[in-house]
Amino acid sequence: MFESPPQRWSDEWRDTLRLAAPLVAANLLQMAVWAVDVIFVARLGPVALAASALSVSLFGLLIWSLTGLVGAASPLIAAEIGARKHAVREVRRTVRMAGWAGVIAGIGAMGICMLGGPIMRLTGQSEEVVALAVPFLSVLMWASVPAVLSALLRTVVSTLGRPMIGTAINGLAVGVNALGNYTFVFGHFGMPALGLTGSAISSIITGLVMLAAYVIVIRTDRRLRRYRFGGRWWRPDWVRFADVLRIGVPITATIIAEAGMFNGAAFLMGRIGEVELAAHTVALQFAAFTFQVPFGIAQAATIRVGLAYGARDKAAITRAGQVAMVLGIGFMAAMATLMLVFPNLILAAYIDPADPANARLVSLATQYMVVAAAFQIFDGAQAVGAALLRGLQDTRVPMGIALFGYWIPGIGTALWLGLMTPLQGLGVWVGLAVGLIVVAALLLWRWHRRAGLGLLPA
Repeated sequence: MFESPPQRWSDEWRDTLRLAAPLVAANLLQMAVWAVDVIFVARLGPVALAASALSVSLFGLLIWSLTGLVGAASPLIAAEIGARKHAVREVRRTVRMAGWAGVIAGIGAMGICMLGGPIMRLTGQSEEVVALAVPFLSVLMWASVPAVLSALLRTVVSTLGRPMIGTAINGLAVGVNALGNYTFVFGHFGMPALGLTGSAISSIITGLVMLAAYVIVIRTDRRLRRYRFGGRWWRPDWVRFADVLRIGVPITATIIAEAGMFNGAAFLMGRIGEVELAAHTVALQFAAFTFQVPFGIAQAATIRVGLAYGARDKAAITRAGQVAMVLGIGFMAAMATLMLVFPNLILAAYIDPADPANARLVSLATQYMVVAAAFQIFDGAQAVGAALLRGLQDTRVPMGIALFGYWIPGIGTALWLGLMTPLQGLGVWVGLAVGLIVVAALLLWRWHRRAGLGLLPA
């Protein structure tokens, strides 16, 4: 089920790829789950689609950030098993306390969703859109706790050497969500047509099915059921709970800082012009898609480094880090080349580049993709760099790096170039690139200086 840190480079390459491949696939399938909602809701009209997009944007940011909170279980579990292969009790304690943190935080996310109306009005959204978004979000919020707990269990099974479980369950979720939207949005199989509310109900059902699937697999899998994760779930372990918060809260803040930079860029684009915002959205879609690969590699890197950290094997820590960095940056360099050489081919997946009506949009999107090609490499580097440090249970300083890099040089440059120079939208993208470059450079410097900074095990 679980392999010790390998003694050879070839072993590290093999084990990292074996772990990263299903994690990448699961990330892409998770994107497909959300894409299903868009496909069905788009048929209800532009106002319904806008209401759904705003609601899902808020809900998705909350869930993604809380995934970072419960993701603290990964380096903790990996370190325990790296130190002692049969650390059943320690792993169970970590999962139980991460579950407590996830439930509490999920309830908090529901409270923020209840404030969706004031938040949307504060950002200047039309009352027509808000009127549809508020009831939609009031239903969707009930998917919060199942979504966070599913994210926890996916992290757990992956760290315990079974990442294909998460891939399979995310594949199941795509089908369940498609069937749920078909049933409840338009009213099939004898159910009433609920429109936008039906899509929210489908998301709740999908979350519950995913959570149930993880529970069933864990209880029936011979290697996983020995951990008895449900045992004494009511019993607190405040030391381990503090460990989860110590590692997980900074990860959550880091995710919010990065997502905030990109969301802030979208609002800046909206101020510059509608065509600029549309071009920004199209260019960013491909970048978001390709990011799932280094993100999966980063998840695998946290586990591999965490194993070596627990085993107090400094050479294995170095091997795991270098392999993950080459994979993550290498893939993004290939994608950057693709964006520079074949921009129209990529744009054709979203719009018709040959249509004269899209001429300005295509021109702007092509300019943005040149900058995106540059920041792709640094986006991969910062994702893997942060993950390597998480494997060393180092998250507080990386949080500070993210808050500084994304919001001072990043958003600062975007504001200046986007609103005060003729560069406008291109200037906003340069700001995004600056933020990513600064964060990537500082994280990689910290990883390189890990021994001198006292981050390695004694």
